[in-house]
Amino acid sequence: MAIISTLFEEAALVIIALFGLPRIGIHIPVAGLIAIMVVWGAVSITIYHVGSRALRRKPVISLPVISSKGKVVSPLVPEGLVRISGELWVAESSDGNLDIGTEVIVTEQDGLKLVVRRSGAGDSK
Repeated sequence: MAIISTLFEEAALVIIALFGLPRIGIHIPVAGLIAIMVVWGAVSITIYHVGSRALRRKPVISLPVISSKGKVVSPLVPEGLVRISGELWVAESSDGNLDIGTEVIVTEQDGLKLVVRRSGAGDSK
């Protein structure tokens, strides 16, 4: 499909250069047209390779591990946001309502939602 769209783009360039531009007084020599088409083809091939490589990569999601520590950034009443390792996560408090700035520890994970509790002095990690 990418080859077909690139061929259509190249054909459009030829039509514009040979028929459209001369009507407004712009004349591109054949060598110039060939150079433009070669450059356009190289750009299209590069974009195709970079884009297809990016689409094949697996998404990088670093899920917090149980017992990771973080800080409340929006009140957990009982659900809000916590920051763990610089990332914001939706979290639910198992300790009731928690205010902004409270240190928490992850106790469970429910999909992409974390269950947290207030971090105590004896918690490790």
